[in-house]
Amino acid sequence: MKNIIFKLLEYLYYFSLVILLILYLFPGSLIGYLLYGNLGQQPDLIPNPIGTSINHLIFFSYITLLGLMLRSRTKNILTNFKTLIILSIILELLHAVVPNRAFETYDLIANVLGVIIILILQKILKWPNLS
Repeated sequence: MKNIIFKLLEYLYYFSLVILLILYLFPGSLIGYLLYGNLGQQPDLIPNPIGTSINHLIFFSYITLLGLMLRSRTKNILTNFKTLIILSIILELLHAVVPNRAFETYDLIANVLGVIIILILQKILKWPNLS
């Protein structure tokens, strides 16, 4: 049973990475198009003062948490927190060249914070290592 759950988490993690790449590199907002019929409109998952950057924080926290769970059993470069931070930076920088997208400093900060928050929680709560 544990192996099945671990395999499902592993598939979810890699599926989430693929979704992340698609959402980041698509020229426009796919989610905005699906929700509002507008490629230019970014959805706010949670109304807040920093706008859509909260979406980035939530997703990178989620992907880091999944990577942390996998890292306890499978150590590879894709579950390493340094790789996730570098990926978050590269993807946000690519927004400068992807049509209908724009580099935003708050999004970059939210990406990195999403990873760092989970790493801090890991240290405080003594979760398995993700380094």
